[in-house]
Amino acid sequence: MGHIRRIAPFTELGRGDISRVGGKNASLGELTRRLTAAGLRVPPGFATTADAYEELLDGHGLRTRIQEQLDRLHDGVALEDVGAGIRSMITGEPLPEALTTEIITAYEALGRELGRSDPEVAVRSSATAEDLPEASFAGQQETYLNVSGAVQLLDAVHRCFASLYTDRAIDYRERMGFDHLQVALSVGVQVMVRSDLAGAGVIFTLDPESGFPNVVVVSAAWGLGETVVSGQTDPDEYTVFKPGLKDPALNPVIDVRIGAKRRKAVYAERGLTDTVDTTAEEQARRVLTDTEVRQLAEWAVAVEDHYGCPMDLEWAKDGITGDLAIVQARPETVQSRRRPTTLRRCRLTAAPGDALVEGIAVGEAIGAGAVCRMDTPVNLERFPAGAVLVTSITDPDWEPVMKRAAAIVTDHGGRTSHAAIVSRELGVPAVVGTGNATAVLRDGDDVTVSCTEGSRGKVYAGRLPYEETETDLAALPATRTRVMLNLADPSAAFRWWRLPADGVGLARLEFIVAHQVKVHPMALLHPERLDAADRCAIDQLTEGYLDRGQYFTDRLAYGIARIAASRWPDPVVVRTSDFKTNEYAKLLGGRPFEPVEANPMIGWRGASRYYSDGYREGFALECQALRRVREEMGLTNVIIMIPFCRTLEEADKVLEVMAAEGLRRGENGLKVYVMAEVPSNILLAQDFAERFDGFSIGSNDLTQLTLGVDRDSEALAHVFDENNPAVTDLIRILLPRVQTLGRPVGLCGQRPSDDPAYAAFLVRVGIDSISVAPDSFAAVKQHVADTEESRYGEDRVVPVRIRPAQAEQPSAA
Repeated sequence: MGHIRRIAPFTELGRGDISRVGGKNASLGELTRRLTAAGLRVPPGFATTADAYEELLDGHGLRTRIQEQLDRLHDGVALEDVGAGIRSMITGEPLPEALTTEIITAYEALGRELGRSDPEVAVRSSATAEDLPEASFAGQQETYLNVSGAVQLLDAVHRCFASLYTDRAIDYRERMGFDHLQVALSVGVQVMVRSDLAGAGVIFTLDPESGFPNVVVVSAAWGLGETVVSGQTDPDEYTVFKPGLKDPALNPVIDVRIGAKRRKAVYAERGLTDTVDTTAEEQARRVLTDTEVRQLAEWAVAVEDHYGCPMDLEWAKDGITGDLAIVQARPETVQSRRRPTTLRRCRLTAAPGDALVEGIAVGEAIGAGAVCRMDTPVNLERFPAGAVLVTSITDPDWEPVMKRAAAIVTDHGGRTSHAAIVSRELGVPAVVGTGNATAVLRDGDDVTVSCTEGSRGKVYAGRLPYEETETDLAALPATRTRVMLNLADPSAAFRWWRLPADGVGLARLEFIVAHQVKVHPMALLHPERLDAADRCAIDQLTEGYLDRGQYFTDRLAYGIARIAASRWPDPVVVRTSDFKTNEYAKLLGGRPFEPVEANPMIGWRGASRYYSDGYREGFALECQALRRVREEMGLTNVIIMIPFCRTLEEADKVLEVMAAEGLRRGENGLKVYVMAEVPSNILLAQDFAERFDGFSIGSNDLTQLTLGVDRDSEALAHVFDENNPAVTDLIRILLPRVQTLGRPVGLCGQRPSDDPAYAAFLVRVGIDSISVAPDSFAAVKQHVADTEESRYGEDRVVPVRIRPAQAEQPSAA
């Protein structure tokens, strides 16, 4: 054999070297050579080459013996027997002497560069067919952390070579159609970041569930990063709005979710690593500050821009120096393969009842089958195809089982755990991090796993009926009338980003308050009025917050920001809180602050609360959250809308309160709309138009107050009709009165979603926008286009829409 280049330092490698050192090491070389000058930190190291691995196989007929074992697999011999035989042959063959010498020489040189002998290093496998756009071999081979000294290093390298033939790696290559002996293995040796004393995690340069491209998602846990990837811990998750990174005056961290983080991996006193329990203080505390999250996001975007595709990276923080570093980078291989113009949706078609368990939803799909609980993946024949796999956590050894499953449910793990990543790649719905699935779900019971209800995945009893639909978004017509979305759940906002909507016509704060804040705002500000039980519950919910009002504004701002980011730069109309008193009273701590009203539907609600002594402080928190979203996060596409504003005097008082909280109409482009749902809004439309920038018709309340019908009354349901001439005439009156003053009018009720004729009526009378539920969008868009064609004919002019890729970044106030 001629001259062999067995070792290559990262400084000499690039992404064109996959055939020499595999995808993982080629990427580390590319980052080291091309991006460290721009500030990216990558720990130094070196890689063994594919030639070195081939040299090992060529010794003592090893290649031929491996092929013989693979032939046995194709003849029906069990995968675990074939894999064990090949690994035993590789570890039984001594490493070539020249390779041993060169590894030790490179390791000693690395120590001299660091100024210490026997430095701790990470030893990672890097297959020559991994991290390709069409396939991800990540996690198929072994990684060893905290390796120190020549003896440990050589042993780890040898075991990495053997790991090219783990059962999971053999199965994956069989499934993906790769020739086993055409795949070589390189081993990367990289200086350890002391993240055992700090934290580590994963970064995606898009939302891993929906593929929404305008965010960076950072997962973080204490200790070494293996607990995040393996799913042994439930990490923190930070979401960063990419366009906001371009302005240093903004804070583009638009969501923070604190994970349980009950376990962490640390250096072992004897051996390599141990996994230990975290303290209660660590579980409650954030791993990263906003400044650190921003730094990681900026690096991730730089890597994405350099590679020209979405990326999946791993990061670590050194607990001694405080420095952050990128330790791996690979192309994202799931969302980037999806057709961007096709929207696939699943939905249950029967009422599911209460969920048996809940966790993080992965996959935006539904699966049903019999529960099969397994502690280890060794009994593949015990797992029937189409069953629901229920286990504590998964690792790559589980993949032959996972590919047979109708759905997967785990006790532990986050959105970047092994179970989540592989489930997405396989197209199998999964609910991870349930905490108790293995204890609650009984072997053999039929269940339905639903990942279509926002960020929370749910497991229901029985096999429930569901339907799957696909919409070709490219075939949807453009319309002159803006068709917008009604969005309430921030956790589900990103899943609709592909819809060619003209923005959000209604985002309701009540949903965010009820589901993410969960506490009455006045209870946070006045705990002295609460009983002991409510104070204790609020203390637990707001742990880590000295300022309870800050808890409210944080949770509310993050919810608003996710919705606003999902449609940037299109307008997002956020309606301030419109709970009724009986609904507010149901919030944690709410009862002492809410009167008992005979008819809350027409009682103390909407605008009347905002300037009153009983809620003025609570509305101030809402204003602070909205101001933060617009001015600190830069999401100036947010329009504020005031509900149930009965009189002009009430409008003036509300606008005065908002101005006192720094939300002045017209400043920094702020627009303020009003709901047109009280007949006085229409009878005095021109006067309201002097105070507000636009109107949104609330057809339910307008019908209720026009016909004098309680909209919740079953006895009067036959009378309640948005199509009653009294109601439609009010709409006909409103439009010309305010549109001539340059004030747009939209409608955000449910009726257009359910009734094509009502949508056609709105188009014929000249409505500016119709806002509908996302799952009704395609049908309503087509109805609107058909009506416009008949109304305008060739004179129909469709405005050109600016899509997110064309949009300018947000700016600070």
